[in-house]
Amino acid sequence: MNSSDKPLHIFLVAGEQSGDALGASLMAALQARLGERVVFSGVGGALMETCGLESLFPLSDVAVMGPLSILPRLPRIVRRVHRTVDAAVAAQPDVVVIIDSPEFTHAIAKRVRRRCPGIPIIDYVSPSVWAWRPGRAKRMRGHIDHVLALLPFEPEAHQRLGGPACTYVGHPLIERCEWLDQLDPLPLAERLGLQTDRPVLLVLPGSRSSEVGRLMQPFGEAVRRILDSGVAPQIIIPAVPHVRGLIEKALADWPVRPHLIEGEEDKFRSFKLATAALAASGTVTLELALCGTPAVVAYKVDAIAGSLRFLVKVPSIVLANLVLGENVYPEFIQENCSPENLANAVLPLLTETSERRRQLELLAKIPERMAVPGKPSDAAAEIVLKYARQGR
Repeated sequence: MNSSDKPLHIFLVAGEQSGDALGASLMAALQARLGERVVFSGVGGALMETCGLESLFPLSDVAVMGPLSILPRLPRIVRRVHRTVDAAVAAQPDVVVIIDSPEFTHAIAKRVRRRCPGIPIIDYVSPSVWAWRPGRAKRMRGHIDHVLALLPFEPEAHQRLGGPACTYVGHPLIERCEWLDQLDPLPLAERLGLQTDRPVLLVLPGSRSSEVGRLMQPFGEAVRRILDSGVAPQIIIPAVPHVRGLIEKALADWPVRPHLIEGEEDKFRSFKLATAALAASGTVTLELALCGTPAVVAYKVDAIAGSLRFLVKVPSIVLANLVLGENVYPEFIQENCSPENLANAVLPLLTETSERRRQLELLAKIPERMAVPGKPSDAAAEIVLKYARQGR
């Protein structure tokens, strides 16, 4: 068998659950093109394993966020970095694809490049070089050949900052737009017994324990202030299973018992039912925006991360705002994330006001701003294949 008859070997490295989902979609797109003529190895989670990856170790070994979370587990993470590098070098794949989690994946990419400079390396999800530490973009050229961007403004940012070649392949949420359009929210409304004459407030305290721990108290106090104002919204909290217990515990101090729901379908049904949302900053702001849901965004980080805010170089940390180039969603960060500020910003969105109308008008532009021809995973697969074949 000559080299052209051998299956292409793709080495993938994801560092947390969102990367696992991206990796699984990329693997499925590659398999649709190549069938058994592609093989995978590396690090991933349950979704990538369903596509045929045997992960070197569980994602939970490395899926941490924030300096205070990383420090206690640093020795284990360092061991996992070296183990992954050794496996990649031993495998001699046609291409390495690192997926998000730059603190973990870029440490691997740098070492693979030093030991095997001929292996192409692709970064799926750009680090936030446009927001802080912009010098990273130029340094990435030493160990990254191409960046697959999820946000439409990122290729221009890399070009301006001297970063690697960068292509906007589209955010994975785009692949769900047709499904979202067809999703009927009424079954959830009937199941929860929602009243059509009362507004619905969606509360989204995050999917990480640290986020829930920092936001449930100010969110609960904001709800209390909203109720004291005479507005009585019906409240829904979509909860991921691993933080539901923390949410339940925090609800003991809330003035009202919200409806707790789980699962992707019901989460997006609740987005379509919601009059407005109070949300932690993150990908959920894009999900809300694509559903046309007015919102207020809040965030709190640990003391070390909070002290680094002066390094942030963008006017907003909210992804929906950055895509639009305009602050459609009000945001309240750190000490500004107070119950009074949150309640005052949410209240106008629960009735027909100029604030609500402005958000709805701007949110209607989001799908067009993020549109790409075809599926994002297909665009990503084409670039990965190009580099894999060139490498061979």
